[in-house]
Amino acid sequence: MPQTDLITVTDATFADTVLAAGLPVVVDFWAEWCPPCRPMAQTLAELAPEFEGRLLIAKLNADENPETTRTYRVMSMPTLLFFTGGVVTASLVGARPKSILRAALTNALTPYVNS
Repeated sequence: MPQTDLITVTDATFADTVLAAGLPVVVDFWAEWCPPCRPMAQTLAELAPEFEGRLLIAKLNADENPETTRTYRVMSMPTLLFFTGGVVTASLVGARPKSILRAALTNALTPYVNS
């Protein structure tokens, strides 16, 4: 079944969902008050089916989950953190067009595909 919406993670579920994932994971740190966060989440949701089975795309409300937000020193919204094997491998701060996001998601797979 295609990923039609982004997976929601919280401080409580972050370790199991993101750090222990068998696939690379991209986490979108967002906030209600952040105008560019909504279109960014929409674009990620549109791209999710293209990466189904190869990459997980998750979202984390930074205001409601301060522990994880602090742990990864996320200061600006939106911020994407790319995880492979539980380790941050890349980040992207600020809203980006769909073509840039698609390229970033594809790049997130590169070390995984070559391993």
